[in-house]
Amino acid sequence: MAEIKDPENTIILTLKDGEVVIELLKDVAPKHSERMKQLARDKAYDNVAFHRVIQGFMAQTGDVANANMESGYNPGRAGTGGSKYPDLPAEFSKLPHDRGTIGAARSQNPNSANSQFFINFNDNHFLNGQYTVYGRVISGMDHVDKIARGEPPANPDRMITVRVAADVA
Repeated sequence: MAEIKDPENTIILTLKDGEVVIELLKDVAPKHSERMKQLARDKAYDNVAFHRVIQGFMAQTGDVANANMESGYNPGRAGTGGSKYPDLPAEFSKLPHDRGTIGAARSQNPNSANSQFFINFNDNHFLNGQYTVYGRVISGMDHVDKIARGEPPANPDRMITVRVAADVA
């Protein structure tokens, strides 16, 4: 596991194959970083499916309204919901969408990001300046690479737990 420099701004995402450690970029996208921490602390991301996973592109998850075990996984609705919190304004930066970066998923409205995010499998620079980058995988990208593909996947992989590193004993 990677050395965690700032536990308050580090997310530990547990997948079926192991832990993925994500460094949040609070100086670049403070509102998106805070939202991810809030939802992790609410345990809202637990058991949420990766509902859109495209080979050579990205893995999308975070629809806490439609893609977890408790609310019932609905492949027809997964990807359309958010959280109980208001949408976030875009926090675009000069950071490129490189392999392992975390981007905020949204609708056509740039200020519609809420709880959904994606992890880039490859450098996806065509997304630069259009989607907020607010984190990067610092270890466990090999586990991300094993997420089941599909739109939606027939048997979607899930985020088992998502925690702020500072909260993990």
